[in-house]
Amino acid sequence: MPAMINLIDVSVQRGAKQLLQGASLRINPGHKLGLIGANGSGKSTLLQLLCGNLAVDAGDCQVPGQWRIAHMAQEVGHSDRSAIDYVLDGDSELRRIEKAISDTDADQGDKLGQLYSQLEAIDGYTANARAQTLLHGLGFQPEDSDKPVSAFSGGWRIRLNLAQALMCPADLLLLDEPTNHLDLDTTWWLEQRLQQFEGTLVIISHDRDFLDNVVDHTVHLHNQQLTLYRGNYSAFERQRAEQLAQQQALFAKQQQQVASIEAFVARFRAKATKARQAQSRLKALERLEMIAPAHVDSPFSFRLPCAEKVSSPLLNLSHARLGYADTPILDQVQLSIAPHTRLGLLGPNGAGKSTLMKSLMGDLALLNGERTCGEHLAIGYFAQHTLEALDMAASPLLHVQRLSPQAREQDMRNFLGGFGFQGDRVDEVIQHFSGGEKARLALALIAWQKPNLLLLDEPTNHLDLEMREALTLALQEFAGAVVVISHDRHLLRNTVDDFVVVIDGKVDVFDGDLDDYHRWLDQRHQHEDNYSQQEATEEPKQDRKSQRQAAAAKRQQLQPLRKKVQHAEKQMEKLQAKLEKVETELADESLYTDAKRKDDLQQLLKEQGDLRQQLEEIEEEWLTLSEEYEALSQE
Repeated sequence: MPAMINLIDVSVQRGAKQLLQGASLRINPGHKLGLIGANGSGKSTLLQLLCGNLAVDAGDCQVPGQWRIAHMAQEVGHSDRSAIDYVLDGDSELRRIEKAISDTDADQGDKLGQLYSQLEAIDGYTANARAQTLLHGLGFQPEDSDKPVSAFSGGWRIRLNLAQALMCPADLLLLDEPTNHLDLDTTWWLEQRLQQFEGTLVIISHDRDFLDNVVDHTVHLHNQQLTLYRGNYSAFERQRAEQLAQQQALFAKQQQQVASIEAFVARFRAKATKARQAQSRLKALERLEMIAPAHVDSPFSFRLPCAEKVSSPLLNLSHARLGYADTPILDQVQLSIAPHTRLGLLGPNGAGKSTLMKSLMGDLALLNGERTCGEHLAIGYFAQHTLEALDMAASPLLHVQRLSPQAREQDMRNFLGGFGFQGDRVDEVIQHFSGGEKARLALALIAWQKPNLLLLDEPTNHLDLEMREALTLALQEFAGAVVVISHDRHLLRNTVDDFVVVIDGKVDVFDGDLDDYHRWLDQRHQHEDNYSQQEATEEPKQDRKSQRQAAAAKRQQLQPLRKKVQHAEKQMEKLQAKLEKVETELADESLYTDAKRKDDLQQLLKEQGDLRQQLEEIEEEWLTLSEEYEALSQE
């Protein structure tokens, strides 16, 4: 079998739905592929085929048998395993060797020596540090490592699943929507990680900027076929646009959509006042003229109607302190939402972006300050709990009928059709709808009520590329105000005019675009690292004399305990040096091949075991003393 992935005339059916029909695809080693297609078209099923969890109904799916495969799924079950152990489980070879060592008796020197050599060959001694690096990169705090998986929310469990997949030294890495629960900071980190990955990558993502920065080929799953395009997602759009433009039936629709985008560009150009931000925005908008033809056959086409009456301002927060009774999160927030405000909220997870959204909505009472609403304020609010609040036993049509009992049924059906609910789908209960379908329905219900202020907290999660593009276009034409949190950079670039940064308990205007924000973040992280180093080595300048006197008294008080810590550290160093010497001797192959050296081997293994036990005991003593010393130092 050639060292490549080869799908030959593959057919796959799940239930009554035919997903693939005589589809073929060849993936060369080292290629990074973006797998795109409508929700429900079979993308996740294709990943299951590639990792061997699913068999084809017809045809042949060939994956090199010697390849190590890492697969990130979208579900993580409850587990009492610690986060760090869950991530380490991703390296199955590491776990195999560790178990073999644990199951091997000390008198089986030959076997133990071979296992320790294998452990060193796979860089097993650094595995824990590498796992910690993954957790840190994905936004986990140091204290999270020992928490059980079950202690984390669904989104953070997905991050653990991603870390577990990245932990595997894979030849083939399969990622299913890895950015869905990431913020911009961690999305950029993941991009850099995947750019450095040397194996073959197949990734499902609906984040076009992420795909553009990671993949070098694109596979389009459409009409039960797999079509391979060279280049990233933007290159796919250009090629597909050229194909579709040749179809006469789509020509008129294409021209109408391009004309609409050109009109929007012209409106923005006329009112643009911020030179740097306007230049970046106009480039993105003009690029839409190339994008539009690639989406003219999209099943989604809708508008977001706006309330006829507005107030100025629509909403205002003044000297506001936001948070919860025992936990203030943001303070002295000054934010005014005018009828045409288009604002993007930036900042890391946990900084308070969603808290700000809930406070704007009124779901979270202010701890201090004022929230003032305009007379004609009408809010449309989208958040994760919006999906959970849907009635699983009702149909899309019934959801709309409950909002407007007097509306014509045909008008409601036409409206829902723009969001992809057509034919019998309009009357089906939503219990078995996908996450993307529920998100589309939630957006449809918001749009039906004609708000003049949209508060959108990660509205693109679960939406496929076509729906994201339709939402982007609809937001461009929306006549009201928009405040949005999103890790979808394409949507942000094309729908908002201004940014604020939510960080360090504050909400500040950010003068720049997303590229400026990325650079700002890098500088901030570098500054924080430098500051931490300086803080550890420099004394405060003010009142140094009294501080020196206090410090001297504290040192005298702590001196006996400090000596014990230092003594333990010296013992650890000596034991570690002895252990390294023994393990170096154990690496000598003649110990395992020369029968005359059997006694030497047994003696060295016994010495290794004794040293490890002594080292473990002194480490525990050192840890106890260090914690005691640290606690007294901070009093």
